Formats: sequence, C-alpha cells, structure tokens
Amino acid sequence: MENRSYSTDRELKALRPADNWYDVKDEKTRNLMVRVGPKNEKGEFRRTFVMVTRFPGSKHPTRHAFGEYRESGKGDLTLEEARERTDEWRKLIKQNVDPREAQRKAKEDAERKRDLRFGIVVEDFISEKLKKQRRGKVVEYELRKEVLPFWKDRPITDVTDDDVKALIKGLTKQGKLAHAHNVLTDIRSFFNWAINQPYGLKVSPCDRLKPKALIGEKKPRQRVLGDDELAAFWRATARLGYPYGQLFRLLAIAGQRKSEVGEARWREFHPDLVRLLRSRQLGDGPIDWGKLEKSAKVWTVPPERFKSDANHMVPLTNDALAILETVPHWTGKGSGDHLFSTTAGVLPVNGFSKAKERLDAGMLRVLKAMARRRGDDPNIVNLPDFVLHDIRRTVRTRLSSLRIPTEIAEMVIGHAKKGIARIYDQHQFADEMREAHELWAGKLRSIVNPPPANVVSLRSARNA
Repeated sequence: MENRSYSTDRELKALRPADNWYDVKDEKTRNLMVRVGPKNEKGEFRRTFVMVTRFPGSKHPTRHAFGEYRESGKGDLTLEEARERTDEWRKLIKQNVDPREAQRKAKEDAERKRDLRFGIVVEDFISEKLKKQRRGKVVEYELRKEVLPFWKDRPITDVTDDDVKALIKGLTKQGKLAHAHNVLTDIRSFFNWAINQPYGLKVSPCDRLKPKALIGEKKPRQRVLGDDELAAFWRATARLGYPYGQLFRLLAIAGQRKSEVGEARWREFHPDLVRLLRSRQLGDGPIDWGKLEKSAKVWTVPPERFKSDANHMVPLTNDALAILETVPHWTGKGSGDHLFSTTAGVLPVNGFSKAKERLDAGMLRVLKAMARRRGDDPNIVNLPDFVLHDIRRTVRTRLSSLRIPTEIAEMVIGHAKKGIARIYDQHQFADEMREAHELWAGKLRSIVNPPPANVVSLRSARNA
C-alpha cells in the first residue's frame, strides 16, 4: 500500500481494505498502529488498533490488538481514545507493569462486579435466607418494591450509607414512618447476611445508622376497627369474592397472622373435616356440623409456619367452617392444596396490596351508605388508614372486652406462653380457647348481622 501512515481521523477513515491485512502507522502516537483487514462476505472490513512494543517479560517487540475503530456507532474506540490508551499503556510499561494483564484484571473485576449486583445478590438472599423465615415473603415484597428499583444494577460493595439514608428519607417524606423502619431493618438484615457470604463485602452501609435519628421513634400501631368498620369490612369482603374475600373474613374470625391464614393448606385440617367439605363441594347437600367431633373442628398451623416453632391449634367455630365451605378443593394433575390460591392450589396468594385497595374502596362505599341511612352527610365520611395486621389487633382487643382471661386471649391469637409458664405449664387450654373463639364469633356476628330492632337479645333480657 502506498499510504503507510495517518495523522488525522479523516485519513484513518479513508483507509480502504486490500486482499490481505496490512498495518498503518500513527504519525502522532508512538507504538500505535492500525491493522486494516480485507472485506468479508458482507462487504465489511475492520480497522483494528494495535500497540507494537516490547511488553514486560518479553525480549522482542510484539503486537497486541486492543480495540476496533469506532465509526457510525460501531466499534470500540475513537482515534483519540486509542491514542490515550496507548499513552497510558506506555506509562505502565515504564513501571514494568504489563498493561495486558492490567486490562485482563480490570475486565475480570468488572465481570465480578456484575455478578455482585444488588439485584443478583438479593435473589440469593431470598432463596437462601428468606424462604426459611416466617416473615420471609413480607421482607421479599418490601425489598422488591422499595429497594430493588433503585439499586438493582449497582454492585453491593458500591452502596453507601448515604444511599441508604436517601432511600429511607424518601419513605419518611411520604409519611410512611412505620414502613420506613421496616425497610431499614430489611436492608440491614440483607447486608449483615451478605457480609458472611463470599461476596467480598467487608462493611455494611447500615452499621452506623440509627433508626431513631434517621426516621424518628418507632411507635407501636394502635389502630382497632370499630363496629361500623367491622360491618363495612364484612359487606366489602362479600363483594371481593375468592380468594381474598374468604381469606380476609377468616382473618377476622380466627385472629391469626396474615401469613398463617394466607398460606394455609388442607393438610393442616383434620381429615374428617376435609372429607366433609369436599363432599359438600361435590353437591352432597348441607353439612350437619353437630355430628362432627369437636376434636376434628381444628386447624393446626405447623411449626415451620408458626412464629414460636411449635404446632398452633386454632379451634374452628361454625362461622369459620361456613367460610371453609366456600373455599375450592383443587384436583387433577398440576394442582395443590393451598386454600387461598390463584394457581389451582399450587402456590398461595401473595399480592395483597391490590386486594387491600379494593377492600378499602368497598368499605368506604358501605360506610357512606350507612351514613346516608342515618341521615348524616356521606361526603364527610372517611376510612382511617389501617393495615391487615390491625384486624388481628382488633380481635385481641375484642377478646379483652369479652372478659377473656389475658393468657387465653394471647394463646388464641398465637402468642406463646411466657416465662416459667412456658416450661412448666404444658396444658393445651383447648376448651378455653374454643370458648373464647365462640364468644368472639358470636360478638362479630351480632356486629355484622345485627338482629332486628324489635328483637331483644338474651343478654339484654337478663340484665333488665
């Protein structure tokens, strides 16, 4: 070729292919050349930047390609970038550092960082840690909703305390103080776990963060639903339909945790009870619950799903059984035994947020209708914010109002015995718990389906 050198980008662009590869020297940068290749089947050809020098550990000059000339958006480096790269490599060589090894190490580090992206490591955390925890699904939901959108593609080693502060402050500005506390706890748990894994993380960005200083004091929730709200809740759940309508109602009747109810399986119920329920679904007619032994009217939450790592017995009232009568039993290939499911029982439901929004909207409509019937202005009616866990608190509060002994009320909602009683008192209190459930069921029934005004309750007659 006649032109064996170039000095400008325009001259570099003008280099055309030949039958074989040929080298062209850069006039402005020592050791830099461009190799021009022949055309391929598509009529395309390459211009490749190469550095020709004696690299550390080598006795003779060698050629090393480090990138394609970028033109029209294709390729790796512009001419200026190639010249800068060559100058940088020449400095490294003077320090007896092989730039090819440095480049290889940088590439490996970049690939390792990609493997340590927050989104990838969080998936490890979910599968290895959260799947074994009672609150695992709640923490997973919070991480996916509040954290992953911001840090998904960032290496976990690059997340700083300022990043955590900014994320949490964003939640506090929305007024979600309790939620901010929970999310901070989730992030702290994740990083504490990651430190003990082979990810190269040495320090957690949450180590020096104080929740009280960052968010404020965490105040325990005290929200309890009143009678009108419970009545509205009952009517609104009827309109929700399966699976959330029955699930929410069972929360209110049984007083158990959302995860315990939402992940319930038919195998946790007495076989005789399940047999009756399935026969009812097949059209065998109404069930006479009075003929079923009391010992079979029980739901047993297994240790792996219960907070105290022990079996938890939930006596089932007739009102609870009436709800179970409307829950489908999945059969056939590919089905499962979860009560509340959108996948034929294979997996339990997990998307509560949209169902809760529908519940809130339905309750508000009912409360406004109740106000109109009373002659009040429905436009001033509102529904104070509540979360599903507040239903459980409502049940516990109502048990006290029914004069249920504290230790029985605590056991009803699944709080374990405390102190020395946990060791020495092994009585199961089955009858006492059933009586408490029956009293609450009766009270709830009187609230959501009150008797006509001209009917005097037995208790009122006795007190007259």
